[in-house]
Amino acid sequence: MKIVIIYGTVEGQTRKIARFMEQVLQEEGHQVVIANAVEEPPIPDDFDAALIGSSVHVQKYNTLIKDYVIEHLDTLNSMPTAFFSVSMAMASSIKEEHAEIAQVAEDFLKETQWNTSTVWHIAGALKYTKYNYFKKLIMRSIAKKEGGSVDTDKDHEYTDWTKVKEQVLSFSNRLKT
Repeated sequence: MKIVIIYGTVEGQTRKIARFMEQVLQEEGHQVVIANAVEEPPIPDDFDAALIGSSVHVQKYNTLIKDYVIEHLDTLNSMPTAFFSVSMAMASSIKEEHAEIAQVAEDFLKETQWNTSTVWHIAGALKYTKYNYFKKLIMRSIAKKEGGSVDTDKDHEYTDWTKVKEQVLSFSNRLKT
């Protein structure tokens, strides 16, 4: 099957996750096209399925992802799709944060009217080396509060790659039936 993966990223972890998904799907025999939302992504009409993902910053998804979903809503609602939401909240052990990010995703789907039944919440990364001074301080403070790494000399990845692979394989298997 032909699958398109469209992603929106700020520091690059969502891109890394999308590339990983691409590899898993290709190993399953699918043709995959991947595109960053800022690079005029292909329209979904020429594909059998779509994976769309965005990182969450300040309780919002990437505006270009939102615009893409709204622009191609009819097509997306008529094909198998999955939405992958990347956030540091999923690395937290605080259940309220998980519920909060689930609500952000639910609000996004309601606002765009996208009726995908598959939403994956994926932990992101602390990209301290890519942050400016003030963002580094803020993210370090948040990480300290939640028991994350406060070593700002390097990046810290929290993505559960095994779980991502399982989710993508499950999606791939549903396409085959």
